[in-house]
Parts: sequence; C-alpha cells; structure tokens
Amino acid sequence: MGSKNKLKRFRENETFSNVIQPTRSEVLENFNLKGKWHSFFKNNNPIILELGCGKGEYTIALARKNPNVNYIGIDIKGARFWRGAKTALEENLTNVCFLRTQIELIDFLFSKNEVSEIWITFPDPQIKYKRTKHRLTNSDFLKKYHTILKPEGVVHLKTDSEFMHGYTLGLLHGEGHEILYAHHDIYKNYVSPTEVTETQTFYESQYLETGKPITYIKFKIRY
Repeated sequence: MGSKNKLKRFRENETFSNVIQPTRSEVLENFNLKGKWHSFFKNNNPIILELGCGKGEYTIALARKNPNVNYIGIDIKGARFWRGAKTALEENLTNVCFLRTQIELIDFLFSKNEVSEIWITFPDPQIKYKRTKHRLTNSDFLKKYHTILKPEGVVHLKTDSEFMHGYTLGLLHGEGHEILYAHHDIYKNYVSPTEVTETQTFYESQYLETGKPITYIKFKIRY
C-alpha cells in the first residue's frame, strides 16, 4: 500500500463514527469508554473483541451473523481496519466498531467483566524466544483477558501456526485453564464448530488453497 493511500485512509478513519483512536495517554489516564461500552453501542448486548483484527473481515462477518451482539475489532494499524470500518458503515452495521490501540493496554480499555468473548485470529506467532512477551496467549496476556472477561467468558484462538497452537495448548494445560475444544486441522474435522469454519479471512482462504491446516482452540481462563 502506498504512503499516499495510507494517509488517505488515516484521514477517512478520523471521520468514521465507528472508529475510536485514543492516544496512549488517554488510554492510561482513565479512558472515557472503559466500563461504558454499552453506552457507545446504545444497548446492553454482549461485547466480543477481535484482537489483531487486520482488515476486519472476521469482525464484520460475525457482526453480520449476530446483530444482537456488539463487536470491537482492535488493531494498531488503522490503514488495515479502514476497510472493515468502511464496510460496516456502508452496510449500516451498528453493532461493530474498530479501536486503534496496542493490545497490551486492553485492561485499561475495558472494565472487569465487561467482555463476553475474545477472538484471536491468525496472530503473529512471535516464534523467537526473545519475542515471547509479544505472544498474544502468553501468561501476562491471559491475566489481562481474565480481568475483562465475564466469569464464563471464553477465548478463541484460530491460527495457521502449529507453533502457536502447540505453545498455547501447553501453556493452558500447565496453568490449569479449561480447554473446551482443540483441533490441529479444523477443516478436516467434521465436528468442528460452524462459528469457526463458516468465516474465513482472505489470507485463511489462501492458506487452505495451499493445503495448510488451520488450528483452533476454545478455552476459559481459570485462576
């Protein structure tokens, strides 16, 4: 994507009613929507997050299927989720918005028990050991998710990375969290949840065309 195109998208994002772009200091100094997301959506429907939402394809697809659920796509790269935000406005999807911020600040953005589910779709597996702290399913992130999730809230991890799948399973077992479902190749498992197989991102479709397996874990964080 050219720099001019990026700048155009950044400018458009600033005019979109469904895009929220707080500064880091605004997030850290008592973020105004923390604990008040239902007032933003003007309803009391469940709130589901997609972390590292990219172009927002998953967020949009879920919002279309579930009009009585609120979806928030989170990513630091606004030029990417511009497409999702624009699509939501064009289709008048009032149950979706996009939040440009760093995921490690998530516990400053949402209050205790404010979120019903979290989707982590095709995150960077951060394979090198020194990048462990950036893996979205490491212990520190799980503690943050636990803080904002409702008691029965769940986390979904969908990835093409066997490393990420194995790392997360090992961590969940080791820390005693509750694994509700796990499979190393969901499209070859006839009992895979439809909520996972019905929605595909652009890159996921490419992975499938090359025969690359897609893995999935659904779990509850227990402390």
